[in-house]
Amino acid sequence: MEFLRTSIPDVVLVKPRVFGDDRGFFLESWQEQKFAAAGIDAHFVQDNHSLSARNTLRGLHYQVRQTQGKLVRVTSGAAYDVAVDIRRGSPTFGKWVGLELSASNRHMLWVPEGFAHGFLALEEGTEFQYKCTDYYAPEHERIVAWNDPDLAIRWPLRAGESPTLSPRDAAAGSFRAAEYLA
Repeated sequence: MEFLRTSIPDVVLVKPRVFGDDRGFFLESWQEQKFAAAGIDAHFVQDNHSLSARNTLRGLHYQVRQTQGKLVRVTSGAAYDVAVDIRRGSPTFGKWVGLELSASNRHMLWVPEGFAHGFLALEEGTEFQYKCTDYYAPEHERIVAWNDPDLAIRWPLRAGESPTLSPRDAAAGSFRAAEYLA
């Protein structure tokens, strides 16, 4: 596996080694010792799997208690994945990283605790899978608007397109008014 630090060094792009032949392919999507050697000492307690139509945008979600680190990947289709640093006092507070994850590139992204997370499905039938370091706790979940002007995330939407949002995501508040992590 190759571990590449992004412009926010705590967010790590993981490129698994893929072994392919005429039968298909094999890759390790998680190997505790290799991740620990790369500085990612995670213990996962929950796996999630979603299916999204093209242009579905989910996020930007995070939990203020029971914070979650996430190892995310796309197993069908493609998504533009975004992590926003919400750790007050961090040198990258309010900054974001966005990368394309797809079934064809097989890349994964490590989004540590202290980050809001979201993604835009770039293809019909995009399947997004992620491992979490803590359990989902709806009472602690917070959402920042995907199009917050202070964050200025450059989502890869086509001219004139708007994403499909859940009612909760459509009602999300601003980054300035958000409850941050200490």
